[in-house]
Amino acid sequence: MRANRIQPCAPSGSKRTLPARRAVSMGVLVASLAASSMVALETYDIRVPGLTDRTGSSGALRSGAPGAAGEGENTEPATTPITGRYRALAEFLAKKYRVSREFTVDLVSIAHAVGTRLGLDPLLILAVMAVESKLNPIAESVAGAKGLMQVIPKYHSEKLDGFGGERAVFDPEANIVVGALILKEYLRRTGNLTSALQMYAGALDDHEDEYSAKVLYEKQRLQDVLARYVGRARQSESPASSDTALGL
Repeated sequence: MRANRIQPCAPSGSKRTLPARRAVSMGVLVASLAASSMVALETYDIRVPGLTDRTGSSGALRSGAPGAAGEGENTEPATTPITGRYRALAEFLAKKYRVSREFTVDLVSIAHAVGTRLGLDPLLILAVMAVESKLNPIAESVAGAKGLMQVIPKYHSEKLDGFGGERAVFDPEANIVVGALILKEYLRRTGNLTSALQMYAGALDDHEDEYSAKVLYEKQRLQDVLARYVGRARQSESPASSDTALGL
């Protein structure tokens, strides 16, 4: 999945009409992706608490902008251990990759739901996203890998069918689910996490295992973030202090 990223080229046309056309096209795309993504999440029996019920779709992921779910609207409990861990990870990722905190909260929530359903460590899913796209949902490589987990649609069209087809590859939820399914498949094939990650990157011939080392290093950084959160929670005697698990 790894390759150099390129910026999408804007088509030529009238400077005055192009922004309006883009706005209309983006609105149509977002609406269609929202519908297809919800169907697919139900197909894979994946539930994302506090995410899919915010706006009838998925909060910040659907809008691409903070606050789209409504002024002051927040359905997440403020003090539970799970949401505390979500926020600690989200703040770390938002600062490191310079993306919206609302967006990273949703990414962490989805990674937890998908990882729980598929039997993958949610931190591993987040680490793959970070290495593959730096959390850019519209990243695209010269090899045709797209989205958060750099899925190549022509190789995984059957997995994207449940989301309405290849057009859904830039939908964050769809991309995360499909990327996680691919990684899970490679784990079954190889029986080894390092080999599975190398296969995911298309780098099985790399005997130095550079890609897997990057992902596992990023995963360790996320584990360190959670460890610091648990330590602070214990010191402050918060409700999270009794939760010693470092995973999501």
